[in-house]
Amino acid sequence: MILQRRMLRACRSAARRLKMADSLGTRLTGRELLIRIFAARSVLERVLGPHEKMVGVLLPPTAGAAIVNAALALSGRVAVNLNYTASQSILDLCIERARLTHVISSPMFLSRVKLDVGEKLLDAGDLRKQLTTADKLLAFVHATITPLSILEKLLGLDRIKGSDVLTVIFTSGSTGDPKGVVLTQENVGSNVRAIDALLHLSPADVALGVLPFFHSYGYTTTLWTPLTLEPAVAYHTDPRDAQVVGKLAREHHATILMATPTFLRIYTRRTPAEDFSTLEAVFGAAEKLPLEVCDAFEKKFGVRPSEAYGATELSPLVAANVPPARHVPGRPVDSREGTVGQPILGSRARITDREGDRELPVGEEGLLWIAGPNVMQGYLDRPDLTAKVVKDGWYCTGDIAKLDREGFITITGRESRFSKIGGEMVPHLTIEEAVNAELGAADGELMAVVTAVPDRAKGERLIVFHLPTSHQPRDIVKKLADRGLPNLWVPSADSFAEIGELPILGSGKLDLRALGTMARERFADGASS
Repeated sequence: MILQRRMLRACRSAARRLKMADSLGTRLTGRELLIRIFAARSVLERVLGPHEKMVGVLLPPTAGAAIVNAALALSGRVAVNLNYTASQSILDLCIERARLTHVISSPMFLSRVKLDVGEKLLDAGDLRKQLTTADKLLAFVHATITPLSILEKLLGLDRIKGSDVLTVIFTSGSTGDPKGVVLTQENVGSNVRAIDALLHLSPADVALGVLPFFHSYGYTTTLWTPLTLEPAVAYHTDPRDAQVVGKLAREHHATILMATPTFLRIYTRRTPAEDFSTLEAVFGAAEKLPLEVCDAFEKKFGVRPSEAYGATELSPLVAANVPPARHVPGRPVDSREGTVGQPILGSRARITDREGDRELPVGEEGLLWIAGPNVMQGYLDRPDLTAKVVKDGWYCTGDIAKLDREGFITITGRESRFSKIGGEMVPHLTIEEAVNAELGAADGELMAVVTAVPDRAKGERLIVFHLPTSHQPRDIVKKLADRGLPNLWVPSADSFAEIGELPILGSGKLDLRALGTMARERFADGASS
């Protein structure tokens, strides 16, 4: 699947119906969208250097940001969507690693997110002002009249291969320095095909685009999926704006919501029930989807979220449960709650021992590996790091999981979310769930998180960060023991610390790296708590 070619066809077939909207008031039919993409391409071709392959984009999810991404792709360039929730030092590092000459953004947005790209800035507002009458006329002709076969040759789309690089997405840095994940046409295209096969998308579908494009989940599902398939999309700049997101869903009769459990919790608390009345398929991914979150969301909105699973290095989708509204009668079971679903079209999963040497039988817990067309080309300029995680076409997810006989995958933890204490592997998630239950967390709310620091005696020491509460650590510890948790799994009462808010990344995932840093500062040997 060459995405640019599919985009031309999808926009032309949606010529007279809504294809893209946003909370800024933009409403575009397929024809209008295509005209804007061609016009933006003309300006970018004049402004960017002929050999400038990679171009930075630092914009929130809006129709404008989608048009910039599509125009760069039509120019045969690689859009590098940068994380505007990252620190200045991380942003600078990503710009340097991608060797970017220009970053398309806006001074107003940069001031709002308190970031600076210096002389590399290409002001999106100024670019719009450079549009000429000739640009607009040519864009109209190409979008409406020029035969597709001629258009594809003019744009060089007939020369694009599946192995050509489409984008570089920097990992969130939740557990370390961000790495540039190089994704190809076929990587993202295979995901788009799989999403269509899972959800049977039609022109009646409208996706809510609340996820940032710097995260592969948003980039694939809310940018390229609506651009190349039949659904429309409605964007909002901040997924935490529950009431604005609800209003957008109501106005555009949204049917599909891709989100994280963190955002689903926010909507359950703050979005009016009637706003999500048209939703048919809701996904929670990027972190574990607790049953309490599903129960609370379904109770309020009448639609139960389905769990999906992925990784940036896998474009990102790996597996998904099919929502009941999209299940085809007569087909085999394609959803099993408590699992993350079955591998998507074209992908395969296997479980090995922790060393990755021996494949384990069905039902046994071990390291999850994935193979298929969604496996990244590699890490940008880091063949050494690529070789550590990709072996013979199989990508090591770093997640601990098991497979059942029907191929459903159950994630039991992340390697980075286990501690080795007294020689035993101790799962942070299990302890985290128990602590949250004792704190009275309702509707899947997260009130406490578990991390660890090195310990001379036992190897590692469990640390619990929690939001303000009247519960005393010693009482929680006693209740954890009463629940039957093994002694090694129960944090000591002096290993609890209160914090004002839990560190969350812009993608909606827990910031494990920040948690680790906080834990070392407060609890490492010699540090006072």
